[in-house]
Amino acid sequence: MGMPKYDRLLYILNLLRSRKTLNAERIARECGVTERSIYRDIISLSEANIPIYYDRGYKLASDNFLPPLNFTFEEYRCLKLALESSPLARTGANASLLKQIRAKVEAGLSEPTREKKRTAKDTARIDIDTSSARRQAEKFYGPIEQAIDDQRCIEMAYETIDHGLTERIVEPCFIVFRGHAFYFVAYCRMREDFRTFRIDRVRSLVVLDKEFRPRMEIDPGDYFENSWRLYTGDLAEVAIRFHGPSARVIASGKHHPREVVECSEDGSVMYRVSVSGTDEIRRWILGFGDEAEVLSPPSLREELGRVGLDLASLYSG
Repeated sequence: MGMPKYDRLLYILNLLRSRKTLNAERIARECGVTERSIYRDIISLSEANIPIYYDRGYKLASDNFLPPLNFTFEEYRCLKLALESSPLARTGANASLLKQIRAKVEAGLSEPTREKKRTAKDTARIDIDTSSARRQAEKFYGPIEQAIDDQRCIEMAYETIDHGLTERIVEPCFIVFRGHAFYFVAYCRMREDFRTFRIDRVRSLVVLDKEFRPRMEIDPGDYFENSWRLYTGDLAEVAIRFHGPSARVIASGKHHPREVVECSEDGSVMYRVSVSGTDEIRRWILGFGDEAEVLSPPSLREELGRVGLDLASLYSG
C-alpha cells in the first residue's frame, strides 16, 4: 500500500535529526523508494523553508524550524502543500510507524487550526520541475555526493551565463538547495577560488581518482550569510533611496536578514545592506526602475547609470 509523501517526509526529518551520515542512497533504502524520489523529497522540504544541506551526509542547518507539534494553520498548510507536491511512493516496512507519526502531528494541531483545516478550501499543490533539464541534472546528484564523501576531484563541463560552456576541475564541499534549484559549492581550480555551481547547468561530470585535502573549513549554514540571494563576492555596503510605490514595498516587508530600513517624512525610504558581491542585488534594484536610486557604492551607481543609458538608447528609436 502506498504511503502519502506527507508521512514519508516526516520520517525523513526524523532520520536527519538522529543520524548525520545519510546520503540519498541510504535514505532511499530506509524509505523503500528510488534516489530520484529522495532528491524530490529534499526539494519539497527545502521549499517549506526547512534548511537542509549535504556535507558528508544530509543534515539540518537548524533544528528550530518549526514548533514541536503546535502548528499554526498557515504553517500546517505550507508544510502540507510542500509535502504533497509529488506522486505517492511505494513502501511497506514503516507504514504503521509513519501513520503514528502523522497522527501525532494531526493531534497536536490547536483547535483554531483544526477549525480552519476543516473549513479551508483545497489549494493548488506545489509544482516540482520535471523538465528535461531537471531530469538530466538528477543523474549528477549521486556522483557529487560520493565525491564529497571521498574528497575526490570532479572534472566537469559547466554552462555559465557569462562565458558559455567551460571545462574545469573542482573540489566539492557541500550541496544545498536554494531558490528552487540544487547547487554545490566547490573550490574551482580554474578560478582559484570557491564558486557556487547550479547542478542543472552541469553538462557532463566525471569523478576523478585524484583526492584533495580541504583548503578551509566551510560551514554551509554560514556560507551564504552575506549573500544577497546565492552568490558571493567582495563585501559591499549598499545604500539605496526608494520613493513612490516602491518605498512602500520596501517598508512593508523584509528583503535581507541584515538590512536597515529608514523611513523619511517625505515618504521615501533609505535602504542599507551589506552584501557579498553586487550582481544579484543589481538585478533586484533594476526591477524598481526609476523609483530606486543607488547612493553607494560608487561602482554600483555608475554601473546602473550605464545600464540606464543603454536602455534609453535601446528604446529611443
